[in-house]
Amino acid sequence: MEQRSASAADQRTGAAGSGPAAPERHDGTAVRPPEHTVRPPDAADVRRRIPRTDRLLSDPRLSAAVHRLGAGVVKAAVREAQEQARQGRIPPEQVPETVLALLPGTASGLRPVLNATGVLLHTNLGRAPLSAAARQAVQEAAGPTDVELDLVTGVRARRGRSALAALRERVPSAGDAHVVNNGAAALLLAATALASGREIVVSRGEMVEIGDGFRLPDLLVSTGARLREVGTTNRTTAADYAAVLGPETGFVLKVHPSNFRITGFTRSAETAELTGLGVPVVVDIGSGLLAPHPALPEEPDADTQLRAGAALVTASGDKLLGGPQCGLLLGDRDLVRGLARHPLARALRVDKLTLAALEATLTGPPTPTALALTADPAALRARADRLAGTLAAAGIDVEAVECAATVGGGGAPGVTLPSAALSLPERYAVALRTGPVPVVGRLEAGRCLLDLRAVPEEDDGRLADAVLAAGPQGRA
Repeated sequence: MEQRSASAADQRTGAAGSGPAAPERHDGTAVRPPEHTVRPPDAADVRRRIPRTDRLLSDPRLSAAVHRLGAGVVKAAVREAQEQARQGRIPPEQVPETVLALLPGTASGLRPVLNATGVLLHTNLGRAPLSAAARQAVQEAAGPTDVELDLVTGVRARRGRSALAALRERVPSAGDAHVVNNGAAALLLAATALASGREIVVSRGEMVEIGDGFRLPDLLVSTGARLREVGTTNRTTAADYAAVLGPETGFVLKVHPSNFRITGFTRSAETAELTGLGVPVVVDIGSGLLAPHPALPEEPDADTQLRAGAALVTASGDKLLGGPQCGLLLGDRDLVRGLARHPLARALRVDKLTLAALEATLTGPPTPTALALTADPAALRARADRLAGTLAAAGIDVEAVECAATVGGGGAPGVTLPSAALSLPERYAVALRTGPVPVVGRLEAGRCLLDLRAVPEEDDGRLADAVLAAGPQGRA
């Protein structure tokens, strides 16, 4: 029998021992198998290894997070972590830990920061930080409370009566007190109740603009009152006020120009000079100082203004008082109670959380603002030296320097407070603001300064950790 050559056999069967022969066409030629695109050997396997959403949510740690933050927030973090695994940015086994790392500390979008700006009352950072006592009071008041109920009689009671009593105790010269939602609201209520359709007499030098383009004259005119300007930018006397008073006068207004100073040839009428003119005198002291403070001798305070004869004093609660955002109205008993019964007062009233924080601020230990205001410069420098030594040992370009802090929040314009800071390369500013624990400093002479006056000493460790997290190069 004729035998075929080995090469011909190989064409049908392939290499010896390679398996069954490939199919042939009618002409005897082999049919080549179709070519297929082959995935990387582990791509499909990676996707199979990514934990499913239901499995992740059954993790006790994530179940607890659902109760704390809400299902929507947790599921969004789960989807983000799963997507990172699909893109190969993390291995599938790291998905659960990545979800936990992505979860925010609270259900709110607000992030706690360390205020190292050297501005004690920084408006963009929420002004006064609450004391531990005020924070605890807010937490306890979050549920049902007796905010408007007398538990003994079971009938309706004056809203926030214990907070108002604490406010009157701190300002003995006030016949009564009322609280609204911010300082501008306090002045709005007074102008609406006392001068709508009438005149408010005010010095030209006190027609101020405060932050974000907010102008006091615009607020007053919105109430339906007419402004009667007297005096000049730099000089206004009691006679200037007296010359324009008449039947159309609602009240005389004195405004503390809290965010600027005019020096030189100046004159302004004191409250005591205006109280005998036959119309109420309303004094907006702005910064919320209730009594004189030795560190701020030129800053007006509520008690002094009332003793000088003011019928009403308005102020903010989240500035030098160191409490929550609110507006304070202190003064003549009948006048304040009339304001509290005005229809607008309902729209401007504060909630139970604000009342709780305000009372704890008034009756509790010194606030963070009070402690920062009276901090010892030598102690601040010692803290800066210790921190700088620790950070320098870790390779950070840092030095301890002396600097000057300010009150901020429209209080004590022109007053500086000796302080101490950590001086870092300018590039650290962004890295610190965007780090896990945001730290906000200030730029000065090409350096990033972390001023310690508004940073509580117990946060020094967190501050150092934030700088170390930024790395020796400030994550440039």
